[in-house]
Amino acid sequence: MNYRITTDTTCDLPVSFYTDHRMPLLGLTCRLDTGREFTEGAADSMPLKEFYQYLRDGGSASTMQMNAWQFCEAIEPLVAAGEDVLHIAFSGGLSGTYQSCVQGAVELREKYPDRRIEVVDSLCASMGEALLVTYALHNQQNGMSLDENLQWLEENKLNLAHWFTVDDLMFLHRGGRVSKSSAILGSLIGIKPILHVDDEGHLILVGKKRGRKASIEELANRAINSCLGELKDQPVFICHGDCEDDANTLADMLRERAGVENIVIQPIGTVIGSHSGPGTLAVFFMADKR
Repeated sequence: MNYRITTDTTCDLPVSFYTDHRMPLLGLTCRLDTGREFTEGAADSMPLKEFYQYLRDGGSASTMQMNAWQFCEAIEPLVAAGEDVLHIAFSGGLSGTYQSCVQGAVELREKYPDRRIEVVDSLCASMGEALLVTYALHNQQNGMSLDENLQWLEENKLNLAHWFTVDDLMFLHRGGRVSKSSAILGSLIGIKPILHVDDEGHLILVGKKRGRKASIEELANRAINSCLGELKDQPVFICHGDCEDDANTLADMLRERAGVENIVIQPIGTVIGSHSGPGTLAVFFMADKR
């Protein structure tokens, strides 16, 4: 099938994944409060261990959406070479990146009227977006046309569940997700929030657990109890904000309790990590509904 599937670095996939699947590296920009600025995935980007230590030491970071020019610069070589493009974008509920990609696609269609450039609002983030991209690649390899794959993505993206917890509520406060008083009180008494991404692609606080162990168990329970079919029959993605031991603990729970074998674990990148902070832990899978 002569079309290329592309996405951006908010998938939190390793650079090797983009290389292996011939994807251009479309990175969002991260800016530290020191003034240092870099594009996620670029050669000069900040190593993750260093980045999370910076945050633990009291530093902060902000992010900037991808603009239409960046999208065009990355995608034009593909369409100029005669390929159509199916681009899976970071959730429009969390960033203006999706709209920038739509604008860039319009500009490229005007320049290359014989080419197809389709942009999907994944309504996903981090390894949730990565899981959707993985399904799209699998569909393509199994013979789905661009139109068929596009339809599949639109029909199934709201079944891709995102469940996560964070270790430090102050990062959510900075992002406007919880009040300062709730963040301070929750931190003092060890409250760990349970959040998910809703049908509009927004982060929603849906519950609280006392202590880290209870919050990890809740993620496992959510995955096992709300999955589409049997959890062991599908891939499960886990990501973490520099807390690999906790990610492995969650994976072990899913293996022992649900027989899951196909588990992918990845660290959260600098763009998502700027807003979620160190200690974030998330699980992604196909569910009856988000």
